[in-house]
Amino acid sequence: MDVRRRPSATSNASAGEPFKPHRHKSSTTTTSPLKASDALPLPLYLTNGIFFTLFFSVAYFLLHRWREKVRTSTPLHIVTFSEIIALVSLVASVIYLLGFFGIDFVQSFISTRSSPDSWNVDDDTTTPTAAADGSAPKFINKDESCCGASTIDPSVSAKLVAPVMTHVLPGDDEAIIESVVSGSLPSYSLEAKLGDCKRAAMIRREALQRTTKRSLEGLPLDGFDYDSILGQCCEMPVGYVQIPVGIAGPLLLDGKEYMVPMATTEGCLVASTNRGCKAIYASGGATSVLLKDGMTRAPVVRFPTAKRAAELKLFLEDSANFDTIAVVFNRSSRFARLQGVKCAIAGKNLYIRFTCTTGDAMGMNMVSKGVQNVLDFLQEDFPDMDVIGISGNFCSDKKPAAVNWIEGRGKSVVCEAVIKEEVVKKVLKTTVPALLELNMLKNLTGSAMAGALGGFNAHASNIVSAIYIATGQDPAQNVESSHCITLMEAVNDGKDLHVSVTMPSIEVGTVGGGTQLASQSACLNLLGVKGASKESPGSNSRLLASIVAGSVLAGELSLMSALAAGQLVKSHMKYNRSSKDVSKIASSTYIS
Repeated sequence: MDVRRRPSATSNASAGEPFKPHRHKSSTTTTSPLKASDALPLPLYLTNGIFFTLFFSVAYFLLHRWREKVRTSTPLHIVTFSEIIALVSLVASVIYLLGFFGIDFVQSFISTRSSPDSWNVDDDTTTPTAAADGSAPKFINKDESCCGASTIDPSVSAKLVAPVMTHVLPGDDEAIIESVVSGSLPSYSLEAKLGDCKRAAMIRREALQRTTKRSLEGLPLDGFDYDSILGQCCEMPVGYVQIPVGIAGPLLLDGKEYMVPMATTEGCLVASTNRGCKAIYASGGATSVLLKDGMTRAPVVRFPTAKRAAELKLFLEDSANFDTIAVVFNRSSRFARLQGVKCAIAGKNLYIRFTCTTGDAMGMNMVSKGVQNVLDFLQEDFPDMDVIGISGNFCSDKKPAAVNWIEGRGKSVVCEAVIKEEVVKKVLKTTVPALLELNMLKNLTGSAMAGALGGFNAHASNIVSAIYIATGQDPAQNVESSHCITLMEAVNDGKDLHVSVTMPSIEVGTVGGGTQLASQSACLNLLGVKGASKESPGSNSRLLASIVAGSVLAGELSLMSALAAGQLVKSHMKYNRSSKDVSKIASSTYIS
């Protein structure tokens, strides 16, 4: 940790050198300010070394002791005198390290706004110059050099030993942009250097336009909270994309009504889903059942021989060892609870698929931390295990995979409804026999002919993607979340229609990621699932998954009816065609 800053030699700024650290000159020697570390009885580097050694040694001792207790089924709350001493030492070292390094980090963050190292285009705000007549030196303010200089008495200037803090002014933006364009200043460091996320986005945007010579007119910059995405949602922002949000509903699901937000640029999609919701509502509503709830992560490890890989496979799949593994895994979070471990072997490579509950979070980070804990634990008994990657694609994330279609990932939901004959005719404008025939030939036979994997539906991904974008989910996970099979059959003597959707891998969360942004949080609030449930952890995300399945049911019902009635082309020509003259827009694509 930096205790004192060595005074730097003064140097004149040369033309074309923006953004040198600001240094103030003085005619007298300045005294370094006192630091908190000056009160330590030992040098700072030696004190840090002692506490670092203390922290890691007692941490290793305690982990080793607790591991032995877990193996021998000894209660963890029973501690010996040596363990008490170790706990006290651990707490003391943590307090010291947080106190010195934490405070130093905060001070360094604040100093980006007001420290002597803050950005300035010029090295100094005032420069002493000798007068021609040998009189007192003149201090010329560079910002006012065009208007003349003021004379300051030397006795007064000798007292100016404390540096004057300066702030970056909007007038400096041009010089910062030029540095980004020239490459002397990395674009990704603007937020850290400026301490103003919106200003950083503006400067990066302008530099991008000058570099590419293409206009970003039409991509809005104002009206967005850039601080909310820093270190969480998006890096190096230059604006944001506007996606309209429509409302479909009310969706009557499990006796409750929901107004479903859908963010999309596809005409007819919201209107079609809304018609499906109307048909479901008029028939008494839909019913959903949640079958599974478990996020997965599957690392790949390698052994010298296939025999050794098989030994770990048998160890992990032995029910007698599950409790031990679960204790290690569950330490990663108070919500993470290991449900099962499934292994697949390929030669001397072993793929280990962990499944766990993750509360109201989608849970990828949570399950990854638990997996890392288990891998570290297994390394002691299997030292020849080489961890190739914490994700080996046996999870499987953001890719169509049979393992998700069969085993499930995230939330597995079934949703069904019985649509009355008169509703099929009046609202959906078709007949039950026509829907049955189309579903058989399109969703089942047609998908089988195409070799579909989880795609036995009309357009489940349309609804999933629209709801995901509106509610701050990961849009890329619509790949496996859209796995769906739509089934239809005649009931009640062939008069009414029973329709169902089975979706084994809906991956959603109501906390973390994009769910914390203002717009997406508002859409979650509309559904009544904003944030984490305090009464029943995980219930909000499970309800959101059920709403997704119910909305997919409505979308499937409406599109299939439009196809059966031959209305698809007519509807899209009416609602999905633009009469706007785009030739005028093309003229503003380039900038000089």
